Order: sequence, then structure tokens, then C-alpha cells
Amino acid sequence: MALKKTTVMVEEEDLLAIKRAAERDGRPEAEYFREAFHIAALRSRRWDEEWDIPELDFGGPVSDDDIASAVIESVVDER
Repeated sequence: MALKKTTVMVEEEDLLAIKRAAERDGRPEAEYFREAFHIAALRSRRWDEEWDIPELDFGGPVSDDDIASAVIESVVDER
């Protein structure tokens, strides 16, 4: 895909954070900005058609405590 140059105004602190991250990670600053633009583009997408997302039936409501217990149980079983 062809790249197109653009100018973006950003807050100074954000730019400094990107510069530091680029130096730390050994990546060009431009990669961070392309990644941010890509994420923004993905978030802005809308679909006209219905999604075919299956519903899961757990036999009743699932509480926060049920989820926490399942996660803890799974972690303990993996040890």
C-alpha cells in the first residue's frame, strides 16, 4: 500500500513520549504515528450488514464472582 505524507499537530508531551519510545525501542517515530492512524481508522469503521455473532448460553446469568472464580480455577489448574 502506498504511503501518503500528512502533517499533524500533536501535544508536545505526546511527541516527546513518542520520541523516547522510538529511541528506546529502536523504531522510527513514523511507525508509531502510522500505527496510531491505523488504529484510529479501524475504530472509525462502520458496517451496514448484521454480524452473525453466536450467543452463548451458560444456563443463566453469569456474575462477576462467577468469572473471577473461573479465572482463578483456571490459573490454579495450570500450575
